[in-house]
Amino acid sequence: MICLIISLIVIIYAAQILLYAVHMFQQNGYKNKVHASWILKNYGRHFTKCFAEGKAKKPLVFTPRVIRLLITTVLWFLIICIINRFFGNQYSLLLIAVLYALVMAPFAPIISNIINKPIEETIAKGFRNRAVKSLADMPDIKVIGITGSYGKTSVKFYLKELLSSKYEVLATPESYNTPMGVTKTINDMLRPTHQYFICEMGARNVGDIKELCDIVHPDYGIVTSIGPQHLESFKSIENIQSTKFELPDAVYEKTKEEGRIFLNQDNENISSYNKYNGAVTYSLKGIGRYNATEIKTGRNGTEFTVTAPNGDMQRYSMRLVGEHNVINVTGAIAVSHTLGISLKELVIPVRRLAPVEHRLNLIDQGELLIIDDAYNSNPSGAKAALETLAMFDEDIKVVITPGMVELGEEQDRLNREFGSEIADNADYAVIVDNRNTNAIKQGLLDKGFPEEKIWVASSFNDAMAFVKRIPGEAHKTVLIENDLTDNY
Repeated sequence: MICLIISLIVIIYAAQILLYAVHMFQQNGYKNKVHASWILKNYGRHFTKCFAEGKAKKPLVFTPRVIRLLITTVLWFLIICIINRFFGNQYSLLLIAVLYALVMAPFAPIISNIINKPIEETIAKGFRNRAVKSLADMPDIKVIGITGSYGKTSVKFYLKELLSSKYEVLATPESYNTPMGVTKTINDMLRPTHQYFICEMGARNVGDIKELCDIVHPDYGIVTSIGPQHLESFKSIENIQSTKFELPDAVYEKTKEEGRIFLNQDNENISSYNKYNGAVTYSLKGIGRYNATEIKTGRNGTEFTVTAPNGDMQRYSMRLVGEHNVINVTGAIAVSHTLGISLKELVIPVRRLAPVEHRLNLIDQGELLIIDDAYNSNPSGAKAALETLAMFDEDIKVVITPGMVELGEEQDRLNREFGSEIADNADYAVIVDNRNTNAIKQGLLDKGFPEEKIWVASSFNDAMAFVKRIPGEAHKTVLIENDLTDNY
């Protein structure tokens, strides 16, 4: 009897581990290989973190797919228990429960996902076919694909705002940039009145962009940037370049017009790889077909002048801060102008642009000014954010960061460089403790940054508490650079 009670307790514990594993599987995009790699690197977390699910930044969402996954997992575990009922005893049941908790539960979502593969593929195919048909039934709608290692979500929102001043526009919401997110947007939101569909396209592996292009068949394509993002899965910059250019390739294959391809010419990984001489390029350095010059940026916003290929010029002002935002808005202006909206007509829409949440978003809290750049940091974006922080030279400047992830073998080196850049632009560095802590700290110390102005925080709340204790009467400006998801 005692053995049975212990077995039940272990099974209940294993159920908690299972829920945590499914949560992480969801955050790892339901990818078997990605999740298996994550388990091997984070194995011990399952046995402690499973009791902290209520504190998750992004809680487990019980989607139909997750429910199917859990049902399958329960069924195959019950089958094991039934077999034990006929061929085993209470001691073997305890052994099964212990093995399930310690070994099988973390991997259970992968096992169930493999079992469910035919069902999931059938469901996904149905959603996809419905989306493809919906687009095919609207032959006049134009699809604009947007991809990039960073900046794609911002450009999507800016472009939607600008184009909406003249056209009916649908854009994928938030960060819906996977096949399921894109098909869901089309199936749930596409209306006969829409004239343009802006489709954000994300990728973690070679071929991911092509898969999305095969669904939406883009008429125009924008590549905002190429950099060392998701190097853990891509393995090399060359793989990232070829993947991002799957979008221009798809546009040219469909339209045979290079002028429908828009590229950030200032990004060296784009300009060095580009094979489309007729592409519409944009730049802050005067090397594009659309060029932004005379940039003046401050805490209240930014002013800049855009020159079009035909020589037309227009001065713009916006609430967004930093040159990082100027290049993104210039890309949106280039597309909008190409699609028939004059530079002058874009003045008011540009002025109306609101910061995209968690992307260099200024939040005034009185004694603190927060620069919220918490969404998915990368080397280029982090540098741009630090340059924005440096503008507030009369304030006490603080950086809160856990560093950058998914950078493969380059992660330590790039986080050391990040630490050195923090030293050049901030007065205090607050590191939210994780595997990047030592690399960032080393980069700070290598630049002679005072060790007493480095704080290693146990959590974001601990970091903010430290910021409030920083002495001095000057106003504080705090850059929040990255906020790691639960699977980190």
